[in-house]
Amino acid sequence: MRFSRIIAVACASLIAVSTPANSQSRLKDLVDVEGVRSNQLVGYGLVVGLNGTGDKSQNSPFTDQSLRGMLERLGVSVRGNGLKTRNVAAVTVTATLPPFARQGSTLDVTVSSLGDATSLSGGVLLVTPLLAADGEVYAVAQGSLVAGGDQASGAAETVTKNIPTVARVANGAIIEKEIEFALSDMTDVKLILKNPDFTTAKRIEQAVNSRLRKKAAQIIDNTTVAVNRGSTSAADLIAMIENVQVKPDAKAKVVVDDRTGTIIIGENVRIGRIAISQGGLTVKVSENAAVVQPEPLSDGETVVVPQTDVEMKEVQGGFSIVNGPVMLKDLVDGLNQLGVKPRDMIAILQAIKASGAMSADLEIL
Repeated sequence: MRFSRIIAVACASLIAVSTPANSQSRLKDLVDVEGVRSNQLVGYGLVVGLNGTGDKSQNSPFTDQSLRGMLERLGVSVRGNGLKTRNVAAVTVTATLPPFARQGSTLDVTVSSLGDATSLSGGVLLVTPLLAADGEVYAVAQGSLVAGGDQASGAAETVTKNIPTVARVANGAIIEKEIEFALSDMTDVKLILKNPDFTTAKRIEQAVNSRLRKKAAQIIDNTTVAVNRGSTSAADLIAMIENVQVKPDAKAKVVVDDRTGTIIIGENVRIGRIAISQGGLTVKVSENAAVVQPEPLSDGETVVVPQTDVEMKEVQGGFSIVNGPVMLKDLVDGLNQLGVKPRDMIAILQAIKASGAMSADLEIL
């Protein structure tokens, strides 16, 4: 069996993970259907019932204004009265409206503190309208919060676990309005590739035509494949083709995250014949303190004299030859033989790319 390899660097060497070279994916995992999409919802609300961990009125005036407005709407007059409560927090409420969501169904919502509340644990979200980008209300949220973290404090220390100022309400929003979209109005079902590629798009076209036993699919560009539904309903057509197996293709790419020292190398990366030398200079600085005592019965003072030792050591690195063109496994073995650290590997890969010996894109995050 042949194997392709993916390399991930998280420690001091490259790690090769093998997967079947001829692995195929379902069409539903490679594409999205044009028009079948989610929509983001957002709202502003109040959380009450907090155990003294809410917003401070002087630091979050919008919380005070919102609380006064809510009480006025409920028939409670608070004009001229000072509100000093730490049991209320202003929050943003976010949710994702899935495609074809129907009126009356529920959504999970995420609640995040806006002010200086220290914890939302144990709070209750009051009725909050959730709006989409068009300014229309599509859902209303309310319910008890479940925070992912908590905080405990004493006289001299405070301990915080995870993030207590973000919480969730399971099934906390009820959909009040549906997105107007009908699959039956579509003449063509357009498949949008999640990773645009001409080769993958062509393989999708061939696989769909083979499944339908007619030339119904046509590649438009590296992102889109249009499928004529004919007399078949769009829903039936999608159900027929979404489990079609397709082998995706990908560009040769090396992805480097310089912050964490992680390197991902794709299976199509090729390296020409190169020689690599790796070395470095190590500087060690040691600080010591010597104490000088005065003579007995003298008027002298005890003096601390700093002492600094500086040691410089150069590590000689010889050349290692990587015979090219090489495949992924040879590159892994060659870099591991050098015994270099991830940061040095990143520098080596950048130098290989700069020399023109790497037939791949180098992306630095």
